[in-house]
Amino acid sequence: MSGLQSVMAAQGIVLLTLSLAMLVPAAVDFLASDESFGAFLLASSIACVLGGTVFLASMRSLADVRTRVSYRDSFLIMIGAWVVVGSFGGLPFVFAIENFSYIDALFESMSGLTTTGSTVLTGLDTLPAGLLLWRSLLQWMGGIGIIMTTVLLFPLLRVGGMQLFRVELAGQGEKAVARLGQLVAWIIVIYAGLTFCCGFLYWLFDMSLFDAVNHAMTTVATGGFSTHDESFGFFDDARLEAVAVVFMILGSLPLVLYLQILLGRGMRFLSDEQVRWFLPILLLIVSVAFFPLASEPHLGVGSAFRSSVFNMTSLMTGTGYASEDYSSWGAWAVSFCLFVMFVGGCAGSTSCGIKIFRIIVLFKTALLQMRQMLQPRRVFTTMYNRRAVPQTIGHAVMGYFFILFLFFGFLSVCLGFTGLDFLTAISGSATALANVGPGLGPVIGPSGNFSVLPDSAKLMMVAGMLLGRLEFFAILMIFAPTFWRG
Repeated sequence: MSGLQSVMAAQGIVLLTLSLAMLVPAAVDFLASDESFGAFLLASSIACVLGGTVFLASMRSLADVRTRVSYRDSFLIMIGAWVVVGSFGGLPFVFAIENFSYIDALFESMSGLTTTGSTVLTGLDTLPAGLLLWRSLLQWMGGIGIIMTTVLLFPLLRVGGMQLFRVELAGQGEKAVARLGQLVAWIIVIYAGLTFCCGFLYWLFDMSLFDAVNHAMTTVATGGFSTHDESFGFFDDARLEAVAVVFMILGSLPLVLYLQILLGRGMRFLSDEQVRWFLPILLLIVSVAFFPLASEPHLGVGSAFRSSVFNMTSLMTGTGYASEDYSSWGAWAVSFCLFVMFVGGCAGSTSCGIKIFRIIVLFKTALLQMRQMLQPRRVFTTMYNRRAVPQTIGHAVMGYFFILFLFFGFLSVCLGFTGLDFLTAISGSATALANVGPGLGPVIGPSGNFSVLPDSAKLMMVAGMLLGRLEFFAILMIFAPTFWRG
């Protein structure tokens, strides 16, 4: 199969899968006697017809796909899948909501798929159940999608130092494919299991079944879409917030490591350097937020602890839930929350941001440089999980940081040119590239909404969400002439 046929066949399969997924919220609306089920049927039909046509046009050479898919084809298949799902995933919003533009629908769909959690929708409490479920499904599918991409593809394509987590497959041919298939199956089982446990605990603590299902999907996916305009503040229940904190953390840890626990190798999970750094960093961030809040006379220690733990965990993991408007805590909160947005969780999780392993590698590289200056004749090596880190990985990580902050500055300036104020532009850029959700300030903060932004700003943020979720290099690579020359 030629490269183009491989890419087209894969996109056909993606569209067919998406059309089937749309039938779930269609069934929910049908059972609820809501007319919006027709919007999902129409969107599903369009995706099915187009996907089936593309797939049938390419299936003649499909049998040869295993041996003929190149690295370049893998790039294009991955990028194409995210673009296709994001583009067609917005159709139900256009068909179901009156006067809802496609740009708004694209923004909502891409925000869901990339687990960003920014929204242009208002009146969530009165929206049809099917639309609310579709938003949650998009985030849930995006969560499992980014895990698969991170674990299976990014290491092979050496994206931003991800080759540090390359999955070694012993043997070739069918044996390797079998082991890869088993890994994928286990990841799906673990992901679904976490979602079920989260939803059960939500329901056990008096959340309605519908809310529990939706919030379980968006919690484990660290996406943050809620079924209420007030986000998690609607429930105002410390028990539910505690469940959310636990599963936001679990969703931010490498899902592949959960397999080690199931195989009786729990010590490997605890000894992983990402895990050992993630929890202290989170504790430090929560502590920094807690002490200023605890000093406020109108807040008790208990309220300050509850607010800081829930909101900082949500912000660091990129989930985007909010129990209150943390950007109104004081002048310190704006700069601090902007920093926390970029941290993120572990590689191989649903979380976004810089990722803990890059912070570890960058910190150790900087420390090594200082030691080298003090002892120039000695040879030092950067270690990660008791293994020497090749110099190429250090360069890749530094390259990622440079690209991230280059785009952060560029997107902030571009958003400013659309008429946005400084805080809205800079936090909008951060939340898009780091896939966090709400920004800062009264416009797009936890108490605001992205619907007021001009269409040009929304399109820029859509591009930023996709760039941030696919870690920049996977998309930038297609603009290199050598990429197309093979």
